[in-house]
Amino acid sequence: MAEEAKQEGAQAEQGDTKIVEAGKVSRWLAENGFEHESLEKDHSGVEVLKVDREFLLPFATALYAYGFNYLQCQAAYDTGPGGDLVSTYHLIKLSDSADRPDEVRLKVFLPREDPKVPSVYWIWKAADWQERESFDMFGIVYEGHPNLKRILMNEDWVGWPLRKDYISPDFYELQDAY
Repeated sequence: MAEEAKQEGAQAEQGDTKIVEAGKVSRWLAENGFEHESLEKDHSGVEVLKVDREFLLPFATALYAYGFNYLQCQAAYDTGPGGDLVSTYHLIKLSDSADRPDEVRLKVFLPREDPKVPSVYWIWKAADWQERESFDMFGIVYEGHPNLKRILMNEDWVGWPLRKDYISPDFYELQDAY
């Protein structure tokens, strides 16, 4: 046991990637020809899959057909200045017979210079306002979204407030305050 821990520590120091065992959903997708990368499970044990943006729609459609009928959350985050932006999707397979429904999380890494990804609105309508919020705060463009516009900031706001390289303006102009 101690020897295994030393080897894992040495691998981490060398920058070797950790081997992640494919979960149930990942195995099903691989059997059906959907290329992806399995990432480490999250703190709750939910399977996390990395998907290329050009394959997101066929991937999401396959998961919907497989029974993932509920988009619990669509969100985004910034990996850091100069790094990628990430659009995440937490999917649940709801059924009457399951004590604990199957869950999976998708992550699509997008280059900061071209943060475009297809909208999943046409698969899960719950993506509507969530994709708009990710657009408003991070500048990720969800192509095919029926009403992609700012939802929290003013329409004329410059920049994306939740990006880690965002510089806040020195002042805020109040128009028509009286």
